Amino acid sequence: MIDRNLGAEILDGINEIKQFKKGNVALRTNQLAEPSPPKMIRLKLKLTQSAFAGLMGVSIRTLQDWEQGRREPQGPAVALLRIVEQHPEVFEQLH
Repeated sequence: MIDRNLGAEILDGINEIKQFKKGNVALRTNQLAEPSPPKMIRLKLKLTQSAFAGLMGVSIRTLQDWEQGRREPQGPAVALLRIVEQHPEVFEQLH
């Protein structure tokens, strides 16, 4: 187990915020790209709708709604689509 000094980490964070507010440091930010449409990801993986929906943890109907543009993936589903698109080997190990 790694020994961490949470108090020191919190104080470092507070000091970093203070420095940022004073204009002394620039904080790093990352913009995450939107994943490709679910259908494109599914076809790249060569999975049926049923198999892909099962791996995503959603109903086939939900996946069909995404693929036909009636609904958009939200929250954790977007994150999971981003992961499977960038690291398809993760899903390949699951099925």
